[in-house]
Amino acid sequence: MYFVQNLMTKSMRYMKRNLKILVLAVLMAATSCSFTTKKFDDPNKDKLLIDLITYVLSQGHYDAKEINDDFSVKVYDHYIESLDPSKRFFYKKDIEEFEEYKILIDDEINNKELNFFDLTYSKLEKRNEEAKQLYTQILAEPFDFSKEEDFQTDGDDLEYVTSKAELKERWRKQLKFSTLISFYDLKQDEKNKKENDSDYTMKSDEELEKKARETTQNSLDEYFDLTDDLERKDYFSVFINSVVEEFDPHTYYFAPRDKDRFDIQMSGKIEGIGARLQKKNDDITIMDVISGGPAWKSEELDAGDVILKVKQEDENEPVNISGMRLDDAVDLIKGPKGSKVTLTVRKKLLGNIEQIKLTRDLVELEETYAKTAMVDKDGKQYGVINLPKFYFDMEDYDSRNAASDMRKDILELKEQGMDGLVVDLRNNGGGSLKTVVDIAGLFIEKGPIVQVKSNGERKEVLNDEDSEIVWDGPLVILVNELSASASEILAAAMQDYKRAVIIGSKQTYGKGTVQNVIDLNRWLRNNDYGDMGALKITTQKFYRVNGGSTQLEGVKSDVVVPDRYSYVDIGEKDQENPLPWDKIDPADYDIWDGYLGYEEAIENSKKRMEQSEQIKLIEQNAKWIKEQSEDDSYSLNFEQYAANAEKNMEVAKQYDALKDYKTNLSFSSLPYEKELFKADSTLQEKRERWHKDLSRDVYVEEAINVLSDIKRSNMKNKVADSDKFKD
Repeated sequence: MYFVQNLMTKSMRYMKRNLKILVLAVLMAATSCSFTTKKFDDPNKDKLLIDLITYVLSQGHYDAKEINDDFSVKVYDHYIESLDPSKRFFYKKDIEEFEEYKILIDDEINNKELNFFDLTYSKLEKRNEEAKQLYTQILAEPFDFSKEEDFQTDGDDLEYVTSKAELKERWRKQLKFSTLISFYDLKQDEKNKKENDSDYTMKSDEELEKKARETTQNSLDEYFDLTDDLERKDYFSVFINSVVEEFDPHTYYFAPRDKDRFDIQMSGKIEGIGARLQKKNDDITIMDVISGGPAWKSEELDAGDVILKVKQEDENEPVNISGMRLDDAVDLIKGPKGSKVTLTVRKKLLGNIEQIKLTRDLVELEETYAKTAMVDKDGKQYGVINLPKFYFDMEDYDSRNAASDMRKDILELKEQGMDGLVVDLRNNGGGSLKTVVDIAGLFIEKGPIVQVKSNGERKEVLNDEDSEIVWDGPLVILVNELSASASEILAAAMQDYKRAVIIGSKQTYGKGTVQNVIDLNRWLRNNDYGDMGALKITTQKFYRVNGGSTQLEGVKSDVVVPDRYSYVDIGEKDQENPLPWDKIDPADYDIWDGYLGYEEAIENSKKRMEQSEQIKLIEQNAKWIKEQSEDDSYSLNFEQYAANAEKNMEVAKQYDALKDYKTNLSFSSLPYEKELFKADSTLQEKRERWHKDLSRDVYVEEAINVLSDIKRSNMKNKVADSDKFKD
């Protein structure tokens, strides 16, 4: 599953930067020379794409790499691992054949040749077909769970097989391990049923083993359904990205469909019917109906319904989409706002066939956007804003973005008498650079927010130019190891100004680089090749206003508290090819003078966290998770597997208290959102679930404690009054 999941989701991991902020030197060069010095006219689209991407990288990347033999070796290793990370497809002889190109990939790139890719692609197609036969044969026979043998999960520790018999054995162990997990779970279910009902007749091990194999079979069937949908261009994107990611971890090629997905993720909006789809056994099935969308409003579509045919409003006959690639089916179903589509649907419950006519609309993905809650503590009101990403619409920045949403909710919180604000940036991977500058400006009068530097160029300081302070009261920012990029800019700026107390991990992710997304089609004249996609390229590094970089080092919290990621290697420093840390001169900025007892509040928080039993338990759990993650060998003997599983369950029980933890705080939505609940019970249910989670969150609890400790200084008010008197 790794390759398909990687291929379909990897492009969604990274953060987009607003193209309006800084102009790339490479784009300036494009304007001045109009490409007269470089022609992209190869009739082969794949070769053209390689030529185009490598040229853009050489001209525009912050730290462009020389494409040589060393580069070639790294690309080779990365690419082969992406194709077969568990070593269940290729033979040793295949690898030996591939290795002839190990130091030649650079030459192929420079000469626009595709011999290496064509070889690996054709070989993988052949090995995929062989694997389909293997897993079917293996799962046709029962497994013997009394046999003493182990299964190795880490492909790095395995050698490539030399024969079909060895390959079949490797697949057998993989499938046996998957089946063993299901078999153990089924046995536990039977045991629980018997304990709850003494008259219950337990199923035999033979029946359970067969059912477990069927579960594994279904899983593999779905996996190969996905691989069957992949085309040559999908694998070519993997090869291209093995090349571009050698420049740094955040440079990435978006195939046209991946670019569309990326834009949807960053804007949180899509035009269509408002349903998430999946392909299962050749059926295009509704996985989820998005609250507020046309499908949800119609009340005619439900999760589990199968879409059989699609008819556009200007067509006489519908198109049968059964067996169609999922992406192609999605293209038929989605469409511009206001257009109509008729779906022929087989209902999940009754199995009847219905025709459902929908008018497409702009659908907002609620989970993308900021959400806000209020909490009362000791007679004071506090606000909590959770920001999942620094979102914006690339086509229309002013339509809706994270800064405008936060401003609106802060003003609403102030109307409710807010005394302090928590901004939760945990797991926020970043987003728009302009948006983070706008958000930081909500909390200070004027001043620099971040410094940006291109390779060999003078630094540029991005300032908040708006003198309005939307919130001048106590502020706490929550972060963790997955708070990255724009999250680190905001946390760093507020820390340098001493405007906010940062609570969270020892350090944040450590991504201190700026990317721009470049439409590759703009580089071509009279493009007859179709959509070439886009390249997200690292063009700059950003620096704190104090001059330090967040690259690799991240932002160090004022109050350090452990969490589940504390001992897992997930930061920028743990990636391949990260850019180095450095520093520049500080910007000119003034420390916030609106607090009294700022340092004392931090020290008090540290003392509380040191004494917290919940925090101690979280750290123990984090260490245990680290130990578990390092174990990559498992017994395929049922008795041994069961003994280890039960041992782990006993250890895990001591961490049940983490889920049982409760604060004395209760949370509620803002008045305007409560009005929305009247028409949207799904949104209400989501918010109630979030509020319940907040009431069990020790980090949010401590953030509220810090807010109550921070005392406002009257200095600003006195200055304002003095100026008013002079007037």
